[in-house]
Amino acid sequence: MTDERDFQPPDWQTSGLSLYAKTGADVERALASPRRSTDDFMALLSPAARPYLETMAQLSHRLTVQRFGRVQQLFAPLYLSNACANECDYCGFSMSNRVRRKVLSTDELATEAAYLKQQGFEHLLLVAGEAPRVVGVDYYERALQQLGPEMAQISLEVQPLSTEEYRRLHQAGLHAVLVYQETYHRPTYRQHHTRGNKADYDNRLAALARAGDAGIHRLGLGVLLGLADWRLDSLMAAHHLRYLERRCWRSRFSLSFPRLRPAEGGFQAPHPLSDADLVQLVCAWRLFSPDLELSLSTREPAQLREHLLPLGVTSLSAGSSTRPGGYAVEPDAALEQFSIDDNRSLKDVVAAVQRLDYQPVWKDWDRHLHLAIG
Repeated sequence: MTDERDFQPPDWQTSGLSLYAKTGADVERALASPRRSTDDFMALLSPAARPYLETMAQLSHRLTVQRFGRVQQLFAPLYLSNACANECDYCGFSMSNRVRRKVLSTDELATEAAYLKQQGFEHLLLVAGEAPRVVGVDYYERALQQLGPEMAQISLEVQPLSTEEYRRLHQAGLHAVLVYQETYHRPTYRQHHTRGNKADYDNRLAALARAGDAGIHRLGLGVLLGLADWRLDSLMAAHHLRYLERRCWRSRFSLSFPRLRPAEGGFQAPHPLSDADLVQLVCAWRLFSPDLELSLSTREPAQLREHLLPLGVTSLSAGSSTRPGGYAVEPDAALEQFSIDDNRSLKDVVAAVQRLDYQPVWKDWDRHLHLAIG
C-alpha cells in the first residue's frame, strides 16, 4: 500500500544530535519568529526551552484565542470492539492478553450511541482493536450509516485502510480519520509491535496520506508518549504534518497527546514524560502550528487537563469509557483498553470548561452543509 510519494521521517540519530544541541539563543529566535519552521519547533522542544516555559505558555494561550476563540469542542470515544489480531505489549487489547472479547451488535451500538446523544454529544470517535476479519470496512460502513443521521460528526480510529476503503467510508459520512504512528523510531516500533498487521511500520505511516487522498475532511496524528524519546517522536510528527499539509491540502489536521496509561499486561513506559514536559509539548505544538486542532483525552487527570486547556488545547473527550459497551450495555472493566484518569461526568467537565470562561461546543462542522457547499 506504499508508493514513492510516501513520507519517511528524517534520520533519528542526526535529528537527536541537532535537537539536544539547541541553546537559549535558538529558543529566543524561535519565539521571535512570526512563522516557525521545523528547526524552530526543534528548539521549542529542546531542554534549552524549559526556562522559557512561562513565555511559551503566554504566547500559546494568546495565539490559541486568536485562532479558535474561547471554545472547546467536546467528543466521546465509542469503542466498537476489543477483538485484536495484533501483539502490542502496551495495549490491553493485545491478542495474547487473556481477556473476554466483544464486538458490539447493531442493537448494542444503537444503545451506546443513544446514551451519548442523550448526554449531549454530537461528535463520536469510533474506536476498535485491529481485527479486520471480525470488524472491518463492512462493519464500519454499517456503523456510519446507522449513526450518521443521529450525529453531526463521526471520526474513526481503527486499523489502517486502503485509499478505496477510506473513500467508501467517506461516502458513508466519515468526517475524520485518526492514525497514531505510536512511535516514528523504527527499532522501538519493531520491539513493541511483534505480530499482526500493525507490525508493518510503513503501511501505518502511509495511512493518513491515503485517507487524505480519499477526501477525508480531517486527519489526526499522534505518538504514544512514553514509548520513545518524546521530543524526537514529536519532531518526526511535525515533519509528517508538514508533508501531509502539502499532499492533502484540502484536509484539516489535528493532533493528540496520548501518554501511556496502565493496561492489561502491566506494561511500564520506558521513556515517561512529566507533567511539565507535557506542558512544554502542548505549547511548542501551538507555536509551531497555530491552526492545528489539539486534543486532550481523559488519560490525563482533571487538574492537569484544566491547566492545559488555556495553553493550546481545542478539543476534549469527556465522560469516557475505553471498553466496548462501557456506557450503557456492559460496564465490565475487564474489557477496557487502558484505564483513564479523569473520571468526571460530562456535566462536571462542562462546568469546569465554563468556569475557565470557555464555551463548550458540540460540533464545528456539518456534513450536509459541507456537501451542499462542495
